[in-house]
Amino acid sequence: MLTHANHCGSEPAREGGGSVNKIGGYADAFASKPAPTGFVVLLRFVLLGFILLLSACANRAPLPEHSPTLALPLQLHIQRLVADDRQDWVLVIQQEGPALRWSMMDLLGIPQARQKLIDGDWHADGLLPPNPEARELFAALLFALTPEGELQSNYPAAWQHGGQRSLPEHWDVRYSRPLSFELNLPKGPKYQVTPLSGDTP
Repeated sequence: MLTHANHCGSEPAREGGGSVNKIGGYADAFASKPAPTGFVVLLRFVLLGFILLLSACANRAPLPEHSPTLALPLQLHIQRLVADDRQDWVLVIQQEGPALRWSMMDLLGIPQARQKLIDGDWHADGLLPPNPEARELFAALLFALTPEGELQSNYPAAWQHGGQRSLPEHWDVRYSRPLSFELNLPKGPKYQVTPLSGDTP
């Protein structure tokens, strides 16, 4: 418990040759202050963690207010386009109890990312390393796949006009058919999404 000490010139000046130099008294008082206690150090770490948590939440890709109605399971072909570079993936979305399971693999069947969305939070599924780009892609696809009639209730800031849908500062979607669309992120990349039929690789 911190106690209050009367320093900083609180002692009256002595008469005659024994008078106290106030400036020296301030310096001595400052030097005599105790180092931060363990509680203060802990408090600093807690505040730093809280700031980092707020920053992470601010940067998290938006998720719907409620689970949208999806015709599951879904199998999608994802093309990632950056300049002249193209990558092809297969994405399977399926319901597993309370979880919405997202499994993405390349065309050889090698897993690229797996996530479960449970009660508005992403959870790792399996032992694959974290893949922030894939998690944002999944969130963007959930936005793109949300039925138009459920858009405003799930994404209040979103708008749709005809075959174009947008969540400002996040994603733009241009549809050719309900499950065929182009997905653009403000800083890239661009994704081309089409439905798959038959067995996945």
